[in-house]
Amino acid sequence: MILLWTAFFLGSTPFSATASSTAVEAKDLRGKTVRLKQPAQRIVCLIESALSGLYMLGAERQIIAVSRNVYTGDVFPRYAALDERIKDRRLPAPGNWDFVNLESVVALKPDLVILWSQQTEVIENLERQGIPVFGVFIRRIEDIYQEVRSLGRLTGREKRAEDLITYTQKEVERFRSRLASLGKKERPAVYYMWAQGNLETSCGGSMVNELIALAGGVNVCGDLISEHQVVNLEKVLTWNPQVILMWYNERKDPRHILEDPQWKGIKAVKERRVYEFPEVFWSDLWTLKFLYAVKLTAKWLHPERFQDIHLEAERDKMLRQFYGRVVSGRP
Repeated sequence: MILLWTAFFLGSTPFSATASSTAVEAKDLRGKTVRLKQPAQRIVCLIESALSGLYMLGAERQIIAVSRNVYTGDVFPRYAALDERIKDRRLPAPGNWDFVNLESVVALKPDLVILWSQQTEVIENLERQGIPVFGVFIRRIEDIYQEVRSLGRLTGREKRAEDLITYTQKEVERFRSRLASLGKKERPAVYYMWAQGNLETSCGGSMVNELIALAGGVNVCGDLISEHQVVNLEKVLTWNPQVILMWYNERKDPRHILEDPQWKGIKAVKERRVYEFPEVFWSDLWTLKFLYAVKLTAKWLHPERFQDIHLEAERDKMLRQFYGRVVSGRP
């Protein structure tokens, strides 16, 4: 344990890899092959979910700039606990998924930039200047695994990437296996609610849909293919979900839905089965931490099958596996 902590504060991690001058390549989430002369040593990562993956890989000392989102909201104390440079605000933040200061990024002389793949104009500008870009767009769980594998290759941490994925898959299967005998009628109808609004949800073909299915439920709008869908209250009343899941919301919690007269006729409200995910850092659906969201949801939907499962212990075990320790800090 002493050696582990010493390694961390000396700037390496228990997941460190041997430096290599060998050329590496991997496909990003655009399907484009990214080629580097050697594993990346100067990474500008402007999408927070991928940044989380880099810390899991033990590649944090290869990061030279982060997304502006890291310095705001609930994720800041978590990353501050992981990295003194973030705690002291020493890492530059030249943009995020919405805006990128191109000149600031180029001035940092990165050998890899990680961006949201929809930032096409910025990506084209960087690639014209010979700067490799890894584009990220997560639609399903398999995309997360691909991202981790690819970033493992590009940072020289392939084995660590495979270890992370293997652990996650085994844990998902541990929970899923308890639900394998469920009949169709035993799978509750679930309505998912994004923080942007009570009537904003995700339907078929989405990460949310996969999450609900893995946890032994049925998405009420699973037949409609849509990552982000705005519906009306009448439709939700027609669906009459047995469970409502809320994405983490600083301004709202289950009590607001339970006390809202417009929702009082819905079965989930009548039976007080409205649940909210904890802060995003712990249950981010676009990282391997979707695992914790699966565990939470499975216990919420089927408490009788998970009576022996203590969710905080599951969360802490996951954090130790992913980051080498339980990530402290208070939002």
